[in-house]
Amino acid sequence: MPRRLFPAVLFGLLLLFQGCGLIDYYFLPKPEDTAQELYEAGMDAMQEKNYTNAAEYFTKLKDQFPFSPFTLKAEISLGDAYFLDEKYPDAVNAYKEFESLHPRHEEMPYVLFQIGLSDFKMFKSFDRRMTPVEEALEYFQRVKETYPDSKYGKMAGEYLVECRRKLAEHELYVADFFWRTDQFGPAWNRYRFVVENFQDLPDIRDYARRRAEYAYYEYQKTLTKEERERIDGGWKVWLKKWL
Repeated sequence: MPRRLFPAVLFGLLLLFQGCGLIDYYFLPKPEDTAQELYEAGMDAMQEKNYTNAAEYFTKLKDQFPFSPFTLKAEISLGDAYFLDEKYPDAVNAYKEFESLHPRHEEMPYVLFQIGLSDFKMFKSFDRRMTPVEEALEYFQRVKETYPDSKYGKMAGEYLVECRRKLAEHELYVADFFWRTDQFGPAWNRYRFVVENFQDLPDIRDYARRRAEYAYYEYQKTLTKEERERIDGGWKVWLKKWL
């Protein structure tokens, strides 16, 4: 080859190789992210408080790499992303899925506590169904009984009191509604229920006992003589029991 042609041939070869790289870049599929890259991207998004993106990364990691060591971490982190984004039903589902897949995992005290806390935060008002608070109570009880020495066991004990108070106040809300609408029989029964089932909350118990007395005497006025005589003896025994 003539020496004067060598630079031109070399330049042509360089263009050819560079062109192949450009073709690969634009037309070949891009390499997939690894499990570690998806996990780290999710954690970076968590640090930036971009919880929606974090959840997407963790979900993609779970779907594409179900057997990766990073997937185990991503399953819990997915629940955390939903929780911090205040998507509490999604958080409950994510934590429960982890619970069912890894019942003996060392992070189980945390996972069970987070299920309870997510349920607890779904409480809106006393005029709605209390199912989330009832489930929260169940999970906090499990944490306290199964992992009493863990930090989550101690924290669960505090939330147990809060759950019971909310449930008691819901019962009072219903009883007071019956009272205000002159439904003294149902009011009396509801107040009695509170007295009998929430002895650990003295302020609520005492209020309910006083209201039960008022409701009972109003209820009596709506009864026949025979009905009053039938329930009066049992009521007096009950009253003495809880005084």
